[in-house]
Amino acid sequence: MLDIETDTLKKIYVTMVRIRAFEERAISEYRKGILPGFIHSSIGQEAIPAATCAFLREDDYILTTHRGHGDIIAKGARFDKMFAELFAKETGYCKGRGGSMHIVATDLNILGATAIVGAGIPIASGVALGCKMQNLDRVTVCFLGDGATCTGAFHEGLGMAANFDLPVVFMCENNQYAMSTPQKDYTKLVHLSDRAKAYGFPGINVDGNDPEAVAIVAKNAIDRARTGGGPTFIDAISYRYYGHHMGDPGLSYRTKEEVDEWMINDPIKLFEGRLLDEKTITESEIKQIQDDIASELDQAIKYAIESPEPRVEDALDNIYFIPKQIYGSQ
Repeated sequence: MLDIETDTLKKIYVTMVRIRAFEERAISEYRKGILPGFIHSSIGQEAIPAATCAFLREDDYILTTHRGHGDIIAKGARFDKMFAELFAKETGYCKGRGGSMHIVATDLNILGATAIVGAGIPIASGVALGCKMQNLDRVTVCFLGDGATCTGAFHEGLGMAANFDLPVVFMCENNQYAMSTPQKDYTKLVHLSDRAKAYGFPGINVDGNDPEAVAIVAKNAIDRARTGGGPTFIDAISYRYYGHHMGDPGLSYRTKEEVDEWMINDPIKLFEGRLLDEKTITESEIKQIQDDIASELDQAIKYAIESPEPRVEDALDNIYFIPKQIYGSQ
C-alpha cells in the first residue's frame, strides 16, 4: 500500500476545497445573470482531479472536458484568469473567446477543455506520442466522462496509446450519467475499466470519492507511464450533485433520494473528518484555508468584472485560417 505523505494529503484537501469554492461561486454569479454561457458543475467530483494532479509535474500535460473547472484548478490555474474567461473578458486565459468549456492554459501545460464528448482522448494520445518521440519523460493525463467511453474517439485514442505504449493516463470521472442517461442504459458493462482489456493495458476501478484511494492508483499509473510502462485506464466512480448543466435540475432522471444519499457521503467532508481524526490538519487551519480561498475568490471576481471586454476589431485574432476571398488580403 502506498504511503502518502502528510503534506500531499493536505495539498489534496486544499485543492478539493478550492475546486468546490470556485464552482459554488461560479454558480452564484451565473444565477445573478451576469455570467454568460453555461456552467457544467463538477461539485461532488473534486477528489479525482485533486488526487491525480497532486502527482503530476509542472511539465506534464492534461486535457479535460466541458466539466473541466476542477481539473484545470488542480493543475494550477488561477482563479482570476479563469473567472475573466467565464466573464468573456480580454484578461481571461483565452482572452474571453473560449468561455467555461474551452479553457486552455499553455503556460501550465493545460492543453484544453473541449465540449465535444471524447474529443480530447485521441489528442491526449497524440501529445503522449510527441513526448515519446522527443524522449521526454512527461506524462499526459486525459480526463473524460463515462459517456465518452462509448465514442469512436475513445477507441481510437486508446488503441493508439496501446499500440505505441504511450505515457498517458485516461482518468474517467465517472459520475454515472451521460447527460441524462444512466450507465446501465448505455452499456452492459458493470465496470467501464473492462474496456481497457481490449487494448491489452491495465484498467482499474477506484472509489472516486476517496482521495487517498484515487491518489494510490493515480500515482502508480503516472509512475508507470513515466517509466515506459505504457497507458492505464482508471474508472473513478463519483457523482455530480447538480444536473448536466445549471439549466438542468437533474431530477427528471434522478431521484432526490439518490442525490441526497450521495451528498451525505460528501468527499470533502469525509476526507476532512479523516484528516482531523488523524491530526493531519486542525480546525483553525481549515478555517484559515476557507478564509484565504474566499478572499482570493472575491479578488478574482473583482478582477474579472473590472477587466476590459474584447475589442470588435480583434475578433479575428488567433483564427487559424481566414479565407482571403472573404476577408480580403488582411
